[in-house]
Amino acid sequence: MTHSGTATADSIAFIGGGNMARSLIGGMVSRGADPAGIHVAEPVDALREALARDFGIQVHADAAAAAAAAGTWVFAVKPQVMRSVCKDLADRARATRPLAVSIAAGITAGQLSTWLGGDAAVVRAMPNTPSLLGAGMTGLHANAGVDAAGRERAQALLAAAGETVWIEDEALMDAVTAVSGSGPAYVFLLAEAMEDAARAQGLPADTARTLVQQTLFGAARMLTDSTEAPAELRRRVTSPGGTTQAAIETFEAGGLRALVASAIDAAAVRGRELSAAND
Repeated sequence: MTHSGTATADSIAFIGGGNMARSLIGGMVSRGADPAGIHVAEPVDALREALARDFGIQVHADAAAAAAAAGTWVFAVKPQVMRSVCKDLADRARATRPLAVSIAAGITAGQLSTWLGGDAAVVRAMPNTPSLLGAGMTGLHANAGVDAAGRERAQALLAAAGETVWIEDEALMDAVTAVSGSGPAYVFLLAEAMEDAARAQGLPADTARTLVQQTLFGAARMLTDSTEAPAELRRRVTSPGGTTQAAIETFEAGGLRALVASAIDAAAVRGRELSAAND
């Protein structure tokens, strides 16, 4: 089911057909996007065939064939192969001037632009894993080559997987990665610790899991549905001298805030290191 044709501005080529690309494609199709205008380059036969079967999109074994049919290229490959993938498409990029959207961690807009032959219009995106469920958070940064229409196209694309926010200073994308890109793992770590503690208190494992899962889900819903700050929501459930206060005071005495700040700083530093390693 490989199709080619003349590139159009509103057609999209995904370079890489892994989980994140699949989630974005699924979100786009569910929102009414025309599958005929979505192309995917994926070398793994089984993944390529599944995408064509599940979404009715156009699939290709190589990147050049997919890119030839699209005005927007979404790079969804591993960071370590990004340079070679881009350089293979550089001549076409110089000739056709596509909008390039990267969802690879640690690759700067400048690096992507250079690898695509220089002066490319690039949007750097940092989605997170809840995007696979349509509940994602994506930070977006556009370089100077991206016009208003390009911003709209990129935002519409990533909005298919959840919420988006524009970051004007690209240097802050490492902070976005540290907070929301890596952030789901912090919540999973908290859940893991809470489950361990619940079992230590004598609760059965399945009961502990249910209690923790629904508590985190409910708290997240309160955060997103309320206009109140987290500090106010916390205050409302912390009765003076009560059980919650005893726990909160223990967290504070243990330096939880400083630990979280250090962890997020470490993730941001690592993001900068990864970018430098790709130069």
